[in-house]
Amino acid sequence: MEQTFRWFGAADTVTLSDIKQVGATGVVTALHHIPNGEIWKIDKISEVQHQIKSSGLTWSFIESIPIHENIKLRTGDYLKRIENYKQSIRNIAQCGIKNICYNFMPVLDWTRTNLYWSLSNGSTALRFDMVDMAIFDCFILKRTDACHDFSAEIMDSATSKFHVMTTNEIEVLTDNILKGLPGTVDDLSLNEFRSMLSAYDGLTHADLKSNLSYFLNQVIPVAEELGVKMAIHPDDPPMDIMGLPRIIKSESDLEDLVNYIDSPSNGITFCTGSLGANPNNDLPKMIDKFADKIHFLHLRNVKREPNGSFFEDNHLDGSSDMYSIVKAILEIEDKKGIQIPMRPDHGHQMLNDLKNNNAYAGYTAIGRLKGLAELRGLELGIKKSFRL
Repeated sequence: MEQTFRWFGAADTVTLSDIKQVGATGVVTALHHIPNGEIWKIDKISEVQHQIKSSGLTWSFIESIPIHENIKLRTGDYLKRIENYKQSIRNIAQCGIKNICYNFMPVLDWTRTNLYWSLSNGSTALRFDMVDMAIFDCFILKRTDACHDFSAEIMDSATSKFHVMTTNEIEVLTDNILKGLPGTVDDLSLNEFRSMLSAYDGLTHADLKSNLSYFLNQVIPVAEELGVKMAIHPDDPPMDIMGLPRIIKSESDLEDLVNYIDSPSNGITFCTGSLGANPNNDLPKMIDKFADKIHFLHLRNVKREPNGSFFEDNHLDGSSDMYSIVKAILEIEDKKGIQIPMRPDHGHQMLNDLKNNNAYAGYTAIGRLKGLAELRGLELGIKKSFRL
């Protein structure tokens, strides 16, 4: 596997020098300062590319060129936004970058209720707690009929907990969830967030899948002509939240995706954390099934809980069998004679990084370094054992 590390640009407390030291050869990043739906200009792409190259690294994958909400809704100026996306593909290809990770999650990107959940060893992890999600949805956001989306047991626990929460605890929970908004600069009020959600009122899973299919049939031919691979990231968490449909969360969803348009450019970012949070997903089986469509790997592990909650576990622990997952990946690489770019995802905040209050939650250096080291050792052990 090609070892890469995510970098959030000049504002990231994890520097390119840090990434070089962890042993990664590739960088995963984006033009985070470009608003969603605008064209990525060649000079802006080249500027970041030069920074990365000067550090002795390669810009391996773009994560991501965000998709404008009007495209997801197929409304307003969505045709203009699609043309902008096509031009961005042309521009990154002209700069020699040929890999794009993207997602089609409405309004929210990845969502967690706790960004600093304490573990028994003193480190912290990202957590999605179903009770806290019910508290936010039903009592803070106050979405109409939200309580019907949760079990009676969850609602009982949420009601009891909410009634003893302090104002500060409510504010922290709200802030944690709204951090999943991609491409926003200013903090959103709850009313602004409600307005964004209301745009999706009545939109079904079938509607959103149709809009994704339309988008892909517009942009994939451009990508294929230029040799660019597009790799969709699964929904995180892999379940409907706050009335928003999630459409990339299972084996059948991925099967729909690859059938929207038959092209080597229409592929998958296989995120073992997002897909692993769905107990119905058999990850090694899915890797084998979509072997020709997996262009990018996010390797992390989550520990699932019976009520749908989960937290980010150590990379080799958790509910998913990382040994079988990595073995399946290496067998594909060996058979096809390729290296699939991989990055360790969502590390724990630990050691000196516990003092780094400006770091992106889940993206501190030491926790991801630990994850990469574990995955690197697992990869070597499998290769030596099976002579891959």
